[in-house]
Amino acid sequence: MASTLQVPLGAPGIYRDAGVPIRELREVRLDIAAFVGVAPRGPAREPVLDRLSRNGALDPRSERTLRRSVPVAVESFDEYRRLYGGFEGPGLLPYAVSAFFENGGRRAYVVRIVHEYADATANAARVAVGEIAGATLDIGTPPQPLRVRARNEGSWGNTLRGALEFVERPLNALATRATDAEFSEQEALSAGALMRVTLVDGSRADHFLTSVQRVRRPGTAGMVLQASFDRPLAGVPTEFALVEGTLRLDDGQGRTEVHTAQGLSPEHPRWLGATLAYDSQLVTPMEDWLEHRILPDPEATGTPFSGGEDAYETLVPEDFFDATWTPGDDEPGSGITCLSGVNEVSLLVVPDLYSPEPLEPRIKGTESTPGASPEFVRCTPHAQPVIAEAPLPPDLEGLRLDPENLSERQEIQRRQLALVEFAEVHRSFIVLLDVPPRLGTRQILAWRAAFNSAYAAAYHPWLEVSEAGDARDRLISVPPSAFAAGMIAAREREAGVPHGPANVLAREAVDVAEAVSDPDHAQFHPAGINVFLRERDGVRLTAARTLSREPAWRQLSVRRLMILLRLTLERRLQWTVFEPHTRALRAEIRRQITGLLRRLFQAGAFAGATEAESFFVRCDEALNPPASVDAGRLVTLVGVAPSEPIEFIVLRILREGDGTLSLED
Repeated sequence: MASTLQVPLGAPGIYRDAGVPIRELREVRLDIAAFVGVAPRGPAREPVLDRLSRNGALDPRSERTLRRSVPVAVESFDEYRRLYGGFEGPGLLPYAVSAFFENGGRRAYVVRIVHEYADATANAARVAVGEIAGATLDIGTPPQPLRVRARNEGSWGNTLRGALEFVERPLNALATRATDAEFSEQEALSAGALMRVTLVDGSRADHFLTSVQRVRRPGTAGMVLQASFDRPLAGVPTEFALVEGTLRLDDGQGRTEVHTAQGLSPEHPRWLGATLAYDSQLVTPMEDWLEHRILPDPEATGTPFSGGEDAYETLVPEDFFDATWTPGDDEPGSGITCLSGVNEVSLLVVPDLYSPEPLEPRIKGTESTPGASPEFVRCTPHAQPVIAEAPLPPDLEGLRLDPENLSERQEIQRRQLALVEFAEVHRSFIVLLDVPPRLGTRQILAWRAAFNSAYAAAYHPWLEVSEAGDARDRLISVPPSAFAAGMIAAREREAGVPHGPANVLAREAVDVAEAVSDPDHAQFHPAGINVFLRERDGVRLTAARTLSREPAWRQLSVRRLMILLRLTLERRLQWTVFEPHTRALRAEIRRQITGLLRRLFQAGAFAGATEAESFFVRCDEALNPPASVDAGRLVTLVGVAPSEPIEFIVLRILREGDGTLSLED
């Protein structure tokens, strides 16, 4: 059956019929994780951009201009450090994100948790504020300093510095009058631009352009730009120059920004206030920028930033959640619920949900070595080296819970169950939980008994790492879920969702915090607790199971496969809602879904030996009778038989009496 030509017909000739493009269902990506925790800096209380005033500054008249929790995607640990800082804080978030990328993760969303104060004005009280050198605001006499606020709270902002420089570009005026001038229409002029005018007496004055219009030049057929000044010229002009700003920012910790060709008036299309509000990762404009211009002022030296404070001690469990958010809300909530607006996330890790113990102090200083001498002399005892401990930042006392205390362990369970409930509501990601540290075998099994969900997986024990950029310079215990997230992402990207991350070595893990004996491992594995074991070649993850008590859902790969199918069909078949219900539409749906399942069958996702034993797709008249068609309803039935991965291949080694060895599998 010939299709309609998709090309215009012109002169006689041969035209290729492109035909109808063949649609194909492509699997959604399931290797993206989300990390929620405590960081010394990073996006938080971000302005809701659609509620900014037209000039880009925060509008105090808006009822809600700040969003406390903001998910931001990063694709490397270096990118994470640039936004959120390093290991200087008391949280485990940087260690967890580092473990994810070290173990094969490629993309992660990060949510920085900050405290929600009852008083809205207190939310900005711990943010550093300073003045920009080289300019002032056109407010009052004398003009007010140009102040900006650090992008987010924390002591990091106290080392910020900023300076505004100005670049002049000469312009050739075609005609001049006291109130306006004409320039070539090729010039890049706009309302709000700053014009520096040199008069015949050598004096110079700055004028903002109130309007720029394209008009016909008198007596010619050409067009010119007519630029009107904000006030009449004080004399006869001899030179004109367009003035634009270049803002240079430096946080004193290796992060810099340069914003060039900036306008100095709210009417300018590249208004500096809007640039900072939308694009800067270091600062935001203050509210007093509203409706005011920026004036070049070489006498303005600026002042150091101050007022930034780390508020670690204020954090409480409620900051990780949003009691006012409910599923189906138009906007995402705060804390973990801000992830409800991110469709990409397929794994959730919350390393700072509670703090089992403070991190070790950071250390500095080096150990001196005994001196050498060309002569043999009696050795004198040397004093022990003194290692100075750097002062710790405020601790996470508000998040401190001791797993060995029964009531506090129950509180840990309550918070983790809230994470599981959030995952079950969305049914699009798996929450990775950590068995609380320092528990005995019976306590671990009792902890596990509180969970029954295929959307959760548990890992034990915590793993010890030593980070090169960490001033603590000692082993730190890190939640094992972070390593598992990287392993899952890497294995699924390389081999596909049907292949779980069991029997994979944890990269960059120095040791396990608690060794698991063989008898304990034999109890944890059937209970669905995924164990990391210390072996000769490293630390190995031995299983990939969920916390479901139903045998059909015990394998993580099975639940992940069903998530993959559901999300792929849900998102990739949206085009069908615009199509009339016809026999051809049903055939196209069967073709696309069958193609998807066939690829998964070839990748080993299903248990059957043939396609007929592995899956089926039904979308016919029996499922869609005339009454259903008339109602606009279309029903498709898909069935699959997922395969379970082999977690262990057991080899029996037998030594005979004559000294020979034999292996049986």
